[in-house]
Amino acid sequence: MYYQNELEALKRANRYRSREVVDEALCDFASNDYLGLAHNKELHKATCKAISKLPINASKASLLVNGYHQAHKDFEDALCAANGFEDAVIVGSGFNANIALIEALVRKNDILFMDEKYHASGVLATKLRGVNVKFFAHNDMNELELLLKNTTAKRKIVAVEGIYSMDGDLVPREVFDICDRYDTLLVVDEAHSSGVVGKKLMGVFDHYDIAIKPNHIKMGTLGKAYGSFGAFILASSHIIEYLLNRAKPLIYATSLSLYDTILAHNALKYILKNAKEIKEEIAIRQNIVFETLGVKMDGLIAPIVIDDNEKVIEIKDELKMLGYAVGAIRQPTVDKAIIRVIARVGNSCDLLRDLCQNLAKILK
Repeated sequence: MYYQNELEALKRANRYRSREVVDEALCDFASNDYLGLAHNKELHKATCKAISKLPINASKASLLVNGYHQAHKDFEDALCAANGFEDAVIVGSGFNANIALIEALVRKNDILFMDEKYHASGVLATKLRGVNVKFFAHNDMNELELLLKNTTAKRKIVAVEGIYSMDGDLVPREVFDICDRYDTLLVVDEAHSSGVVGKKLMGVFDHYDIAIKPNHIKMGTLGKAYGSFGAFILASSHIIEYLLNRAKPLIYATSLSLYDTILAHNALKYILKNAKEIKEEIAIRQNIVFETLGVKMDGLIAPIVIDDNEKVIEIKDELKMLGYAVGAIRQPTVDKAIIRVIARVGNSCDLLRDLCQNLAKILK
């Protein structure tokens, strides 16, 4: 057994992971299906109907080699219209989108300034080519500005998340002003904010009413609030053109499946059409979590710090026995082990309240 010792060490540290087939009988408060659209059969039926009218079922090739279809372009155009950006490109996953952005954008003599809690895909991307990266304390805009003020880099790129996947907190609005002030490219990973915050539920650019500028780059995922799979990058036309010529996940990977593309497009239409009602449902769930657990959510992520890798698994299993699925996130993914509750709109308010009350009892 080549790695048995390493596996045993992970088990001793309570950091061992394994796959578990989803138990559909459990109430899902663990996944990132924020709006419950992964269960929306009307969106599925509409997508299947559209697919059935196409001459092919699959994208067949990369975007640059016979794999860029009208369905892809239609969705990209719709994303631009909804978010106010000049151009867009869809990608196979959020992980690949971060690899594409960071590995391609940060060139020799450039410096990347990244929030210390940025997603692991972005951190990995910095290591692929030995990117010059400086991490700043989470959401610390004073430190970020000081770093930018003292750099002599040819080009500066800042990478933040709209809502952070584990802490669940919003990026401060000041990051937009700071990046404008220092002529800095700004990459915002909106995986957990797109579809969850904003007047139109388009994310933090929408939430803060930011006028889109040439230095703004937005990445969003389709496997969370949109109930599909894949990701997108929004930016100025020249940046999208550059990525198409330099970003390996765009050049060398088969383009996003036609089903996922059309499903996500249908989800976008659904979100825009029902934004007012969805926002009201989100606000109700935020109030329930605050009233029962004392956790204020900026989006739909409620992290409850346990700080014990073994204990979080015990709590997760206890809630599972009661019929609830929640996340048990351990080190090193987080600094301190947490129970991660997703207050999905796909679940009723009564179910969420029952879960929170049971969790509160366990914590006592």
